[in-house]
Amino acid sequence: MPTPVVMPQMGESIAEGTIVRWIKKVGDQVDRDEPLFEISTDKVDAEIPSPAAGVLTEIRVNEGETVAVNSVVATIGQANEVAPAKQLESQPPATAATKVEPTIAPPVAAAAQAEPSGNGRRKSSPLVRRIAKDHHVDIGRIAGSGIGGRVTKHDILGYLEHAPGDATPERSGEHVEIKPLSVMRKKIAEHMILSQRTSAHVYSVFHVNFSTVEKLRRQKKRDYEQAGAKLTYMAFIAKVIGDALRRHPIINASLDGDNVVYKRDINLGVAVALDTGLIVPVIRNADEKNLLGLSRAIADVAERARSKRLNPEDVHGGTFTITNPGQLGAQFGLPIINQPQVAILGVGTIEKRPVVVEDAIGIQTMAYLTLGYDHRLIDGAVADQFMADVKDHLEHFDPNQV
Repeated sequence: MPTPVVMPQMGESIAEGTIVRWIKKVGDQVDRDEPLFEISTDKVDAEIPSPAAGVLTEIRVNEGETVAVNSVVATIGQANEVAPAKQLESQPPATAATKVEPTIAPPVAAAAQAEPSGNGRRKSSPLVRRIAKDHHVDIGRIAGSGIGGRVTKHDILGYLEHAPGDATPERSGEHVEIKPLSVMRKKIAEHMILSQRTSAHVYSVFHVNFSTVEKLRRQKKRDYEQAGAKLTYMAFIAKVIGDALRRHPIINASLDGDNVVYKRDINLGVAVALDTGLIVPVIRNADEKNLLGLSRAIADVAERARSKRLNPEDVHGGTFTITNPGQLGAQFGLPIINQPQVAILGVGTIEKRPVVVEDAIGIQTMAYLTLGYDHRLIDGAVADQFMADVKDHLEHFDPNQV
């Protein structure tokens, strides 16, 4: 029996995904869990595995199309079930959150759906028109190779490749290069704007002494390496945050209209920077893990995020997020809350600084920690109590927990 391949749910607030690339083509043999296609959302770029072994008998959605989660995008079956080749390239791409129909319209019907020609305008899909707009290209100047002279994506990309004057136009005398935003970048932009409009962002910044943590880290570093883990500052921070969220449940909550939703699970999102954007994989039940378990979990999700091997559940259900702008030297950051959460921790660079210690100047390992929180639910005093608790447990980290 044929197996439908659907657009997966890649996060609790994600309603759609964009197919960036088909790794397999119709007629290819695939194994179960073998990468089938690559998608992009505002939270993750990921390679999606095949749900079954067999032959890719049908592809229903073009590269570059955005469809609703759970939409059928392909079919896995047997070699004798391969569907006739369809001219997917000539179809207009689906609009955001538009569910793909069970069958693909034939090329003639697709051409009929294109914008009417006339007044010198050529038929084209919304994707082609968007590319043309982004690059300030008049579609009427392009010879279309599709049905009825339709301008396809192949046509306009070929035109741009051989027309550098259009790809790098002059603007007010300035020579510039114009490139469209990636799917992931667009989704991140939408998500960040939504968060700013939703939450009343307020920030508290605490200066934290990491000297005790640094000492413990040096002492136990080799032991952790022998156990196959890297003992990082982030592991210590995640441990303290997980424990503190148990003592301050409001920071681990969310808002649903006029109701406060207290989350029983503590699922820490750990932001991972990629060349194409930021991904926030989730460490589930972080408060139940010891320092070694957190070290392994952080390394695991970071490595899989960078290699595009995250599963849908890896970016779903986070209750609190930690981001680390300090890894490149930033003193501190003011991160935007990851909806529907109500707080986020920013970690500044951890470095040696001169500070006052018992009425004397000494060199200590210090860092600024910033808590961004939603003032609709969390008052300043509550946020500062949480951060004071975090500061105290980092500065007096229990050696028995290492």
